[in-house]
Amino acid sequence: MSDAKPLLEFPCRFPIKVLGEHADGFREAVAYVARQFDPDFDEAAIEQRVSRGGHYLGLTITVQVASREQLDELYRTLTTHPMVRVVL
Repeated sequence: MSDAKPLLEFPCRFPIKVLGEHADGFREAVAYVARQFDPDFDEAAIEQRVSRGGHYLGLTITVQVASREQLDELYRTLTTHPMVRVVL
């Protein structure tokens, strides 16, 4: 048996990078999804960066998650959103 500690201990605040087209409503759509999993999510705390060509927008959101299952479901929800291209 291993005494290794898990990589993540829950609950925790977890940063997620989300990339999508630089389009109206993208930031709001990502914030909406984040609030489904973290009701106290603060949209004002989103970090954003526009790609060099201006076509894409990278967002970093930090959410409070209670379990690995909740984090996995958040990733699934973001990756299936039509405005989202990549989730890291």
